Amino acid sequence: MEWYSAFFRTFKIMGLYSFGLCFLLLFNVFLSNVLMVHGFTGTYGVNYGRIADNLPPPATVAILLRAAKIKNIRIYDADHEVLKAFSGSGIEIIVGVGNENLKDMSVYPDNAVSWVKENVEPFLPGTSITGIAVGNEILGATDVELWEVLVPAVKNVYHALEQLHLSDKIEVSSPHSEAVFATTFPPSAGAFKESILPYMRPLLQFFSQIGSPFYINAYPFLAYINDPSHININYALAQRNPGIYDAKTNLHYDNMFEAQIDAAYAALEKVGHSKMPVIVSETGWASRGDANEPGATIKNAQTYNKNLRKRLLKKKGTPYRPKIPVRAYIFALFNEDSKPGPTSERNFGLFKPDGSISYNIGFKGLAPSSAHSLKDHRLGGFSLIHLIYATILVFHFI
Repeated sequence: MEWYSAFFRTFKIMGLYSFGLCFLLLFNVFLSNVLMVHGFTGTYGVNYGRIADNLPPPATVAILLRAAKIKNIRIYDADHEVLKAFSGSGIEIIVGVGNENLKDMSVYPDNAVSWVKENVEPFLPGTSITGIAVGNEILGATDVELWEVLVPAVKNVYHALEQLHLSDKIEVSSPHSEAVFATTFPPSAGAFKESILPYMRPLLQFFSQIGSPFYINAYPFLAYINDPSHININYALAQRNPGIYDAKTNLHYDNMFEAQIDAAYAALEKVGHSKMPVIVSETGWASRGDANEPGATIKNAQTYNKNLRKRLLKKKGTPYRPKIPVRAYIFALFNEDSKPGPTSERNFGLFKPDGSISYNIGFKGLAPSSAHSLKDHRLGGFSLIHLIYATILVFHFI
């Protein structure tokens, strides 16, 4: 950097080279502590949904994530303001092709090329876009027409990346809900619904060819509120409990999260894709809900997310796939006050819109209000940089 050179020349002239060297070393230490991200690459990410009218601007969110040392995020679109704000942050982003775009992309390959040219290519390499999620929870949902267009849309997006020489840098995927499974209990019985197999088989075959993983949205919370009388809440929360025993595999499960993942592995194995890794694209627990949503409390949300974070940091596998570290994107970064549906849908956030913590799950470097923490980071960087320039000017005129 030019100011580095100017800094050294000034101090050489003044006979203070050693002081300048020490000052710069201290400055580098400060930057490494404040700006470098020691995140959980490969294990821990967060879904950054924005269906709200009270969220902080993306540039502030980027600072928040770096302060929390969160390295991976997923967004549900390819918003340009977000992608610009995250340039140079080092945070890895999965962008999304909306369900509403799939039909056109499946029929017109040029539309996929145009989408990538407009929403991905211009932001590289400054913004670390590492994946494209084509649609969300398509198979098993009510719009069967989208089932039919998913595979051609996925292929066209991938071929667009190939055409632009980006296919070796950006992964193509499509997250699924638990609705794709006919059964998930016990985990070894995991199997896809017969009705979706004509669409799932070619999708998995293509993902196998291009090296993509299987993304699943796994929610012990949803399983529990749908059947609270038969599911031990401590099993859903990954608290101490008797767990379940899978007689076929002779494996014990002490939490539903791992059981859901292994059910996905079992389903993949049954259709010939035993080597395909499973990544959890969404999981979380609501901190508030309606009267018919038992368990949606701040205490339970804190317990689930804290236990999950501890588990992911260990970089361990599941009972059935112990050598494959579990990766998961937590839902969600913020409460989203404009989301439709039950109250729980608007209360999955780890953070409140003002940047303060919804509840403590052990993020390092965050004060009780992360908004204060963000101010500290800004002021710290601002003050030190100006101190450097002030020092240079003072010695220049001595």
